[in-house]
Amino acid sequence: MPTREPARPHGRHTPVRAKARRSAGDVLAGIGSLIVLVALVGGVPYALLTFVGPPIAPELLDLDLLTSRVGPSTVVAVLVLLVWLAWFQLFVCVLVEVYAGVRRVGMPARVPLSGGTQALANKLVGAVLLLFTAGAMVVPLAKLAPTPAATPVTAVAYSAPIVEKTTLDTHKTKKVYVVQPPHGRHHESLWEIAEKCLGDGRRYPEIYRLNQAKEQPDGSRLRMADLIRPGWVLDMPDDARHAHIVPVDQPREQTLREHPGRASVGQHADRHADSKTGHAEKKVEAKHRQPDQQQQPDRPQATIRQSQTTDLTDYLATASLAAAGLLVVLARRRREQLWRRVFGRRIARPRDDAAQAEVALRLGGDAPGARILDIGLRLLGAELAAQNRTPPTVYGAHLSARTLDLWIHPPDGDAPAPWAAQDGGQVWRLPAHEGRLLPERRSSGGESGANESRSGRDHEYAQAGGAPYPGLVSIGTDAGGRVLIDLEAAQGLINVRGPQTTAALAALAVELATNRWSDRMRITLVGFGEELTAIAPDRIRAVGGLAEVLPELEAIAAPRREVLTGRITGSPRDAHYLLSAVAPTHEEARRLALLARRDTAGYVLAGEVPHATWTLEIGDDGRARIAELGFDVQAQLLPRRHYQALIDLFRTASRVDGEALSEAEPLAGLHPPAVEIRMLGPIEVTGLRPLEEGRLALAAELLVYLATHPGGVHPSVLGGVLWPRGVQDMVRDATIARVAEWLGPQHLHTDEAGRISLGPEVRTDWALFRELVRRSHGDPTARAVLLEKALGLVRGPLLSGRQPGRYAWLAAEDLEYDVAAEVADAAHQLCELRLAHGQPDAAVAAVRAALLLAVDDEGLWRDLLRATHATEDTVRLRAVVEGLTRRAASHPYGGGMAPETEALIEELLPTWRIHVVRESSA
Repeated sequence: MPTREPARPHGRHTPVRAKARRSAGDVLAGIGSLIVLVALVGGVPYALLTFVGPPIAPELLDLDLLTSRVGPSTVVAVLVLLVWLAWFQLFVCVLVEVYAGVRRVGMPARVPLSGGTQALANKLVGAVLLLFTAGAMVVPLAKLAPTPAATPVTAVAYSAPIVEKTTLDTHKTKKVYVVQPPHGRHHESLWEIAEKCLGDGRRYPEIYRLNQAKEQPDGSRLRMADLIRPGWVLDMPDDARHAHIVPVDQPREQTLREHPGRASVGQHADRHADSKTGHAEKKVEAKHRQPDQQQQPDRPQATIRQSQTTDLTDYLATASLAAAGLLVVLARRRREQLWRRVFGRRIARPRDDAAQAEVALRLGGDAPGARILDIGLRLLGAELAAQNRTPPTVYGAHLSARTLDLWIHPPDGDAPAPWAAQDGGQVWRLPAHEGRLLPERRSSGGESGANESRSGRDHEYAQAGGAPYPGLVSIGTDAGGRVLIDLEAAQGLINVRGPQTTAALAALAVELATNRWSDRMRITLVGFGEELTAIAPDRIRAVGGLAEVLPELEAIAAPRREVLTGRITGSPRDAHYLLSAVAPTHEEARRLALLARRDTAGYVLAGEVPHATWTLEIGDDGRARIAELGFDVQAQLLPRRHYQALIDLFRTASRVDGEALSEAEPLAGLHPPAVEIRMLGPIEVTGLRPLEEGRLALAAELLVYLATHPGGVHPSVLGGVLWPRGVQDMVRDATIARVAEWLGPQHLHTDEAGRISLGPEVRTDWALFRELVRRSHGDPTARAVLLEKALGLVRGPLLSGRQPGRYAWLAAEDLEYDVAAEVADAAHQLCELRLAHGQPDAAVAAVRAALLLAVDDEGLWRDLLRATHATEDTVRLRAVVEGLTRRAASHPYGGGMAPETEALIEELLPTWRIHVVRESSA
């Protein structure tokens, strides 16, 4: 995009020649398009009128045509009419495209039933218009820039005792915006970019006109205003915010390499200031600045801390499949922590980078995608086993919001339903909507015939195991989704090279160790990753060198076909993968290569490995490339800091000592508040007028955060909490203003430092719960009544019903941990009191109320067992035991039951195992 020239020293405007923007090839293309357009628009009707006749022949005007026999002349007349109609359709398309191009209205209007015709007209008219608008011409500089340009920026360097002034060279620059990858189902649009960067979504045609038909890094061009792709670099108007500033002649590929993400907060502020002063094109290069000059002195410390953890989110949140697996393993560890929680203490929670790592995992975890991979692959294996077919070699997979594609070799057009063969059988595709329905289809009882049989096999297979492709693992993302390779499909060594080799190996190891789509697996890490055993000790082991494991690998090698058949028939062997950060010696590489040719394992080695089947190159730009497969993606990496944050997170989740509960702020009274925020169950806000559904979720989250931070919160912190991936200041401030209007000025206060807090008449049910429990400790006579009132506030899991991706900040707060512990402790106290007074039914009711929220606290289940046993109703006790054992066996996070719980069941109901065995066999 052209920019203004700097002001001339003496103010004279000498004529200059504007640089041509089209090559000779573009001119020839424009001339050719003009000739074709003239031929189509004028030549076709001339030829028709000369040699054929008008559109409607006399034969078609004869009323007897409907009843008489159709002759050759009538058929010819109909064909002539159709040709005329086709020409008229093209003529209308040309008019529409010419109007859109000349008037620059952005996206042309759509001509009905003219998809291909209008596309042709678009290309021809675009080339012709560019021919007439791209010519070079001599014009006065004053006409190019009617507003006088500002004087050049000067940098002043101070050195005692002399003050030296140095005028820096000015460079032509422009503002660009990099289209970001989708988040969940959200995709960026020109309207949204205009709203974020220009303050008004209706300005999107300006962005469209600046970028129409310009080549993007992926080789495509902007043809339609509603079709943009992640990774495109869009030229922006001079007043754009949240944009990068780059040299005007910088190639888009280089811009994308240097600025793959959004512009930082500091850049936003600096560039906005530049646009106000007219100096955007004179930006001083970063190398001329001191580090402390790049910080904004008025930014609150919380915002600075938040920006320091942004890269944790950028890496971990984008590793969506690994994040989903890590969250499942983490939840299992937390459940085991709850087994050992003692009264009056909560389980240990992560801090600092470890807490931010969990926030990132919650933001990025793609549980639906992991489920589709898991169930879809198992169903595929089950169907192939039913047909006595060996699974094909899957060398890669692509997971997007719409499909799961498997790239197979050799091509096979016979894909079992619901998979479908594409591209001549080279791709087997499972639509995402089919994948999401698979669990419901398994459990459905309304199907019959073949469907019913297949459903039964699928259910049995999913329970028995049989993951056919456990070696599928992500290497990175492209514009459409996530790219995976199967480590076993190489049937040879995989070589990893580049400056970030260890970070790539660590990312592979973490996803392999935690994925859902594999069963029995062993991962051997060589020369790195000993700490990763904290995440998956049953799957990962670390050794110092290849010599330690080579003899074992050679001894346990198994033929490929035998292993694949065993997986899909329910008798799988352990899958084994070796990831080495140590370069092998020549002899070790030879032995591993021979082993890989006959074994079904996967071998990934760093260093220079001769004769590797695949080579994974990790470039300085963060791209991962496998030339043999034609893959070029944004690499999935786990750098040292992120790696250490994950290790600290899982080490915290292994602690059994617990932590003291945080102190509660006493309430002045128990009178009903003007506004109540209910958190102990589904999210509700009472005492206010209804708010439209689309805005309620965000407004409620804002209120919950403010209510749990009574000291006040700065708007910049709120922006980072509610929009962890970034938001425009205007959007943030508008949201806060809308919530303030909803609450009323008496309930939302702002102090001198700009911090926002809620008024005293806004209260949460959690604050009331803590106050009731606190008062129960000081009043023994009313203790049971107060505890019962407190537990009566519990309606379900904390903040249940929240949208996916919301409230990720809870991972770095005390709230979740305090609520679960204090609700369980209150129920335990009330249960003990009721049992002491001979009221077992009331004790049961107290525990069941707490289980609505703290369902994984097995201390509560043991209280329930004791209280139910006190009722002396054996049938009722057996029902509780059966429900508990079923829940433990099918728990989404696994782990069974705590040993203390099993011991208590043995004591209270010695025959329970017999009933469990009978029920399972039935």
